[in-house]
Amino acid sequence: MRRERVTGACRPVRGAGLPGVAVWMAVCVVIAGCITQDDARKLVADLQESQTSRPDVPPAMLTRDPIRYPASMYAQHAQGNVTLRIFIDAIGRVHAESTQVVESSGVPAFDSAAVSGVRDLQFTPAKRKGTPVAVSVLFPVYFRHPQGSPVPGDTVLHRGDNPAAAPRGAAGDTSGK
Repeated sequence: MRRERVTGACRPVRGAGLPGVAVWMAVCVVIAGCITQDDARKLVADLQESQTSRPDVPPAMLTRDPIRYPASMYAQHAQGNVTLRIFIDAIGRVHAESTQVVESSGVPAFDSAAVSGVRDLQFTPAKRKGTPVAVSVLFPVYFRHPQGSPVPGDTVLHRGDNPAAAPRGAAGDTSGK
């Protein structure tokens, strides 16, 4: 197999974004003589496809107040954040067994409540070119007590918009359940 070389300077195209960087990388590899032009074209096509494989429409949560504030932590006015990675299939179901804690709150009760609460989540599926697709997303869970002091790093939070609802029957529980 004959290898063809491309001549020219190896510099990124200004304003080209990530696909432009992918093209630049492929051209640099060809210049180095590591792959053929055909292989470089395939590499560029694959890289560009992987960048456009993101959904056009992200998933949207349908479940209201899905994750319950642990009663013991609510009584203590404790607050925290948990970030989960969740897998949402093409019909909008969360596969709880694939859930991972990406960033712990440092409080095991909050982490556990967040992980167990995702079982009840339901989403409209993400879509790519109008077709529902499965996605993996980062899902933040904020446990905020109505009488709690502001948590460092928080911006303006609107009372009553907390994803983690108060325990059933607790003061501040407005879910009516």
